[in-house]
Amino acid sequence: MIDLEGTALSSEERELLHHPLVGGVLLFTRNYADPAQLAALVAAIHAARTPALIVAVDHEGGRVQRFREGFSQLPPARRIGHAFDADARGGLALARQLGWLMAAELRAVGVDISFAPCVDLDLGVSEVIGDRAFHASPEAVAQLAVAYVHGMRDAGMAATAKHFPGHGAVVADSHQTLPVDRRALADLGGDLAPYRRLIANGLPAVMVGHLLFPAVDPAPASLSARWIRDVLRGQLRFQGVVFADDLSMGGAAAAYGDVVGRARQALAAGCDMLPVCNNRASVTELLDRLEVRVQPASSLRLVRLHGRLAPERAQLLASPEWARASAALAAIEAAPPLTLVAGSNP
Repeated sequence: MIDLEGTALSSEERELLHHPLVGGVLLFTRNYADPAQLAALVAAIHAARTPALIVAVDHEGGRVQRFREGFSQLPPARRIGHAFDADARGGLALARQLGWLMAAELRAVGVDISFAPCVDLDLGVSEVIGDRAFHASPEAVAQLAVAYVHGMRDAGMAATAKHFPGHGAVVADSHQTLPVDRRALADLGGDLAPYRRLIANGLPAVMVGHLLFPAVDPAPASLSARWIRDVLRGQLRFQGVVFADDLSMGGAAAAYGDVVGRARQALAAGCDMLPVCNNRASVTELLDRLEVRVQPASSLRLVRLHGRLAPERAQLLASPEWARASAALAAIEAAPPLTLVAGSNP
């Protein structure tokens, strides 16, 4: 999965999209001007190949929302968790509505998937996660994530839970370096609980983080057959798509300096798709040097990530469903953030 430099495909990028190793495109803020431009860009990407390439974006809300002007300004997941603390039933309804709203607006311009939801635990340790997490409680995260994923499904989008097996208990930012979590597998039940619940509800995809758990495996989770084949697919019985986190990130480079070596290790560990973004030289090197045998099961899993047919933007914005979700969003924006009193335990 590669990235693009601007708001339209260049001739070089059109050639890259035809390479048999390229299976998708990850969009960033630099690729966005307005909804009409975005719809045209996504249509051009889809038209480049048959079957169409998967178009993805990180569009969680809060700090991580690539498209803003012309899209609903989504809150960070923590606000949904606060709503859940105040009213559990209302919080779950809000999670489903906002999952739908996020996905419906992206599907209206053709984007297939958003890498959401983030199901890391908000343990007050990881700044890069922070308010991207729903809650500190594994049970609350599991319930809210299931509701959010159901909302995405209602809008025709497959969900991707991240960052497996859990980024909430480490201080380091995997964008910059390799975080190390020294807990044993037996101590990670809380981090894995949301994945168990989501997998039981048909979770389509998981993104594995660049996280090192030396008590479990000497390789980072994103490059680890122990984590992907044994724990995720074996113990948790996950049957969907496995994405590695971006192989250009510092956390991956800290483990294996050569991008081709990283890619080989990730594929051997069981990953289905490897994002490589913001480093065109690495993309070129991979396409020139990486040899991959076609895996039919992997191809079938990836096909299921294509977005279902959805209303176009004008039709969506005129729908009662969009009006209700927008009203719910406005209400949560107008409400003051929940402030916990010392010693309280919602």
